[in-house]
Amino acid sequence: MSQQYYTLAEGCPFASSSTAVLLRNKTGGGLGLLQDTQLIETLAHFSRERIPERVVHAKAVGAYGEFEAVADCSDITSASFLNTAGKKTPLLLRVSTVGPEAGSADTSRDVHGWAMKLYTDEGNLDWVFNNTPVFFIRDPIKFPSMNRSHKRNPQTHLPDVNMFWDFHVGNPEGIHQLLHLFSDRGTPHSIRNINSYSGHTYKFTKEDSSFKYVKIHIKTQQGVKNLTREEATRIAGENPDYYIQDMFEAIERKDYPIWNVYVQIMDPSEAETYRWNIFDMTKVWPHKDFPLRQIGKLTLNRNPQNYFTDIEQAAFSPSTMVPGFAASADPVLQARLFAYPDAARYRLGVNYQQLPTNAAKVPIYCPFERDGKMRFDDNYGGDPNYVNSSLKPTKFYPEVKNVNPNSISLHTEHEKWAGEVSAYTSHITDDDFVQPAELWKVFGRQPGQQDRLVDNLASSIKGVKSSKLRGDVYALFGRVNRDLGAMVQKATEDAIKQSA
Repeated sequence: MSQQYYTLAEGCPFASSSTAVLLRNKTGGGLGLLQDTQLIETLAHFSRERIPERVVHAKAVGAYGEFEAVADCSDITSASFLNTAGKKTPLLLRVSTVGPEAGSADTSRDVHGWAMKLYTDEGNLDWVFNNTPVFFIRDPIKFPSMNRSHKRNPQTHLPDVNMFWDFHVGNPEGIHQLLHLFSDRGTPHSIRNINSYSGHTYKFTKEDSSFKYVKIHIKTQQGVKNLTREEATRIAGENPDYYIQDMFEAIERKDYPIWNVYVQIMDPSEAETYRWNIFDMTKVWPHKDFPLRQIGKLTLNRNPQNYFTDIEQAAFSPSTMVPGFAASADPVLQARLFAYPDAARYRLGVNYQQLPTNAAKVPIYCPFERDGKMRFDDNYGGDPNYVNSSLKPTKFYPEVKNVNPNSISLHTEHEKWAGEVSAYTSHITDDDFVQPAELWKVFGRQPGQQDRLVDNLASSIKGVKSSKLRGDVYALFGRVNRDLGAMVQKATEDAIKQSA
């Protein structure tokens, strides 16, 4: 390789990076000239080097690694990356907080998003999960409202605890995730010490169009470890990039973090009669009914070479699926199938899939996706901009690979719906509080966890100015467990009196 030297962006060599072209006067002043390309390029690019940050999931840790199948899973899916024990697939992982901005502290109490891109030999598969097994909502129309309530007051531009609790009192189905969030799990010790869950129900499909419903669990081999609220607050002030530094340094010293990957498997016939709506993201499938089956493990073993290029420009969407893996009728998932790639087109441009961090590692031929800003390839040359042209006949995967077309379908036949279009609204029932009540009991088996949960809740609720809204919050937790509601009320009101 020839010796590298400094040039401008078009490759033109420049003698020095320290000169400016000026019309100088005798007293040391000077007027800049438009012909000073180096100065103009330097200033203009600086003003344009930021892209819109993500509306949510703006602050993140990122790294590369590999997924390894631990068994042949062809009995439950035709997905190629799972068809051979020991088969390895490269991946990119980005783990983020949800609400805070890009410059916020890593250890802020928040749900953590787990976005993973598997570069399989049949295209990319994105897993867009969370570190909690449930979600705040089950209706897609609430999706934007939930994210707004977790950010800033539109008038003051300050975090608003009143909006936060007002939203959750009005949407009590999220109480299950609130218990996770305000427990120790809301402040992980590091990204290496968290689990991740699909939350949504997905499908594993096979060549004969049969399928199983699945939920995916990713469990850390490093062990789950959390910070107390006091520790998280201290670290936020000392090192707001604590998680990023922890992951980067662990990989640099070859202390590679590893997670085991499991699935819960449900037959479609079981779904029709199961106690819980399997498409309700606020519910879990008890392990006693659907035990975990390990399908793989993943290892992070390479840091990004450039954070912006590799991580900030990375785009993930649950709509990015490979043969053998498909979406279910989960309403929130259905909304995300549109929202995520639409966000990427807004942030990165219509050709975001061509960026190296997003590009598939297999041949791509999609001739109707043409033109647009920042086209990075040959734009399919002179090929017709549609499929099945008689001038250039299109070949399809089944004929090239000699496989059944059903084997690569992302759709299954089970959901042949008989129904009507309706403006659907879900309703709150006592069933919405059964699983949160069980989680409260689980916390009771962990020394000090219930007390810390109550203390964490009180530290937030004490900022609610309306006594009526505080009363509604206490009632919400009281529906989970009467003692929990009373404990939260006492701790909060005592804290308010002490600060008066």
